[in-house]
Amino acid sequence: MILGVLGSFLPVLPGVPLSWIGLLIFYLIPGVGINYLFLGITLAVTILIYILNLTIPAMGTKKFGGSRKGMIGATIGLVIGIFAPFPFAILICMFIGAFLGELINRSSSKTALKAAFGSFVGLLASSFMEFVVCFAFLILFLYQFCNYKEIIF
Repeated sequence: MILGVLGSFLPVLPGVPLSWIGLLIFYLIPGVGINYLFLGITLAVTILIYILNLTIPAMGTKKFGGSRKGMIGATIGLVIGIFAPFPFAILICMFIGAFLGELINRSSSKTALKAAFGSFVGLLASSFMEFVVCFAFLILFLYQFCNYKEIIF
């Protein structure tokens, strides 16, 4: 669960999926009944947030005047940044992707820079959203943990 909360800020770790795995592991403890409805709802939230995490930076690009090519560039940069082995790779690659996408679209450098900034704002918004969901999952985990503490210990 803590790795999930950290993953909402550290781009190398998938925050919400790690938090959900923490919930799943909790329900696999012998003596704790599996709540399929709870796990299903939290899995649906996890999938939705994961998809939004990839699309919100592109939507930020569009909101700040970017084109479709800028949105595609931001998304490609985001995916490349996940696997790039240098600090702040996601931020840098996404920014460059949106900027290059706008330049390919024959936008002015000022418009391209504005759209790239929009992708950065979108990434900050999606990271905040991911943190809120991870923190909510942590609260749910702690609540359930308190309910079953006699069984666990």
